[in-house]
Amino acid sequence: MSNEMQLKYGCNPNQKPSRIFMENGSELPITVLNGKPGYINLLDAFNGFQLVKELKAATGLPSATSFKHVSPAGAAVGKPLSDTEAKIYFVDDLGELSPIACAYARARGADRMSSYGDFVALSDTCDAITAKMLAREVSDGIIAPDYTDEALEILKTKRKGTYNVIKMDTSYKPDPVEKKQVYGVTFEQGRNELDINRDLLSNIVTDAKDIPEDKVIDLLISLITLKYTQSNSVCYVKDGQAIGIGAGQQSRIHCTRLAGNKADNWWLRQHPKVMGLQFVDDIRRPDRDNTIDVYISEEYEDVLAEGTWQNLFKVKPEILTREEKKEWLAKNTDVSLGSDAFFPFGDNIERAHKSGVKYIAEPGGSIRDDHVIMTCNKYGIAMAFTGIRLFHH
Repeated sequence: MSNEMQLKYGCNPNQKPSRIFMENGSELPITVLNGKPGYINLLDAFNGFQLVKELKAATGLPSATSFKHVSPAGAAVGKPLSDTEAKIYFVDDLGELSPIACAYARARGADRMSSYGDFVALSDTCDAITAKMLAREVSDGIIAPDYTDEALEILKTKRKGTYNVIKMDTSYKPDPVEKKQVYGVTFEQGRNELDINRDLLSNIVTDAKDIPEDKVIDLLISLITLKYTQSNSVCYVKDGQAIGIGAGQQSRIHCTRLAGNKADNWWLRQHPKVMGLQFVDDIRRPDRDNTIDVYISEEYEDVLAEGTWQNLFKVKPEILTREEKKEWLAKNTDVSLGSDAFFPFGDNIERAHKSGVKYIAEPGGSIRDDHVIMTCNKYGIAMAFTGIRLFHH
């Protein structure tokens, strides 16, 4: 370890010189075991590791996140995968998965389009089965508290030996005040050390008052994920994994729609017609993911056109009709939703309801809280006001 690391360049190749360093002269809390991580890689690594560390502390479960451009594309805890999940995440050929492997499979699998070229963060030691999963995905790097010898050897073979593997010092405690510069001006603030726990969900303001234990965990996952997502943001969660994250939108309703569409796509990928797609044998994983994404969209003709489908499928698929999608989406229920700031209007609740949301956590404090609560009551949604905002920039 040392107290600084020189980097090739900053956010863009023209931004030189570039480095990370400890102002107080202490050692950096990371050891690079392989590769040469870049500026954005390290932003993703440090944000992602904070997220999984807090998820593990809040739930007691091994946790993983898949980061892209300083926001999570997915985050999850290590609950076992169903047969359907194992198939849609394309890990059904790997045999029995460890809890940390389950966590990463779910974090990577929720939004595979966004996770392409991700930076991975794990709360627990990376084992061989997780490394095998990673070895065949397009990914930029990983940060974890440790690696088994076998896992490290597998990861060192990835990307012709250049895959970024970082070990995090779990005893590291950052200074309570953080700084950054914008346009030559130094900004300073207290770190957001807010402990996100179940006490934040005790103020339930709707007619529906019951939030079951597993949904409490889902709401905690949504709030902790939001704490490290570029704002504005909302996060849909189901069964211990984020299924739709809408990051960096200026309007909350656009954010709710974006994340809701991602949650809908996650569910549509489980439709029998999608599960039954017969791809050609040599299709690349990213091409397959992109094809599925187009097939379930309104642009499905782009992959079903004559002369195109033959390059993708062994058998031409039937169209997944709008009516079939609507019928299937209606079966997605018991979804939880967190928001990093208050919902200003009930239109957000209307959109959330269309994606199966039954439980919500948001700060409260809007002059239209009464309208938001009324809209929740219309659909029997239980909503907790946390009283805390989770902006992240």
